[in-house]
Amino acid sequence: MKKLTVAIDGPAGAGKSSVAKVVANRLHYLYIDTGAMYRAFTWAVLSKHVDIADERAVQKLTDTLRIRLEIGRDQCRVYVDDTDVTEAIRTSDVSSHVSAVAALAVVRQKLVQLQRDMAKSGGVILDGRDIGTVVLPDADVKIFLTASVRSRAMRRYLEVQARGNSGSLEEIEASIAARDDMDSHRAIAPLKQADDAILLDNSELDLEGTADAIMKYIEAKGR
Repeated sequence: MKKLTVAIDGPAGAGKSSVAKVVANRLHYLYIDTGAMYRAFTWAVLSKHVDIADERAVQKLTDTLRIRLEIGRDQCRVYVDDTDVTEAIRTSDVSSHVSAVAALAVVRQKLVQLQRDMAKSGGVILDGRDIGTVVLPDADVKIFLTASVRSRAMRRYLEVQARGNSGSLEEIEASIAARDDMDSHRAIAPLKQADDAILLDNSELDLEGTADAIMKYIEAKGR
């Protein structure tokens, strides 16, 4: 089977990242963790003490910074220049700054182009909210993964409970509905199903069942 480019889009809580990792492992594809790439850039901003309000400084960083992903034995490794930042990008400091950094147009342009370059040779899976519409409009396989708000809220609720944190199902459901509305109406690259994407509702599917369904589409396309 030839190596394809696979785009998985969908709303928050649909399980895009989890299933993308499972499918990538099955196919021995590179899972391009777009979120990790924005975290890596944020790590660089913080470690180099770049003021994100200084457009010239941010532009200089985008011009010189190298971010790459490598398939590891148990996870995708993330590098900034020659530094392995796989664990460093998950700190609370990075988490608290990544939204502001990712909102910068120059950063987005840099990383979108990098994602496209990484996908050129195929054998990659990307997930997000605008992969099939903006980042990889010519992807070989496009999946729009969704589920009912109630189903997505229940999954998040169970995750929260498993971690020993508090939060009611109703609060989580309201938060997800609000996130859906925000993502669908944002000015830049809003959440939208590509015209040629396959709609997959996994409200009644578990992780492995969702992966099985996506594998069927990929296998049919790769023949």
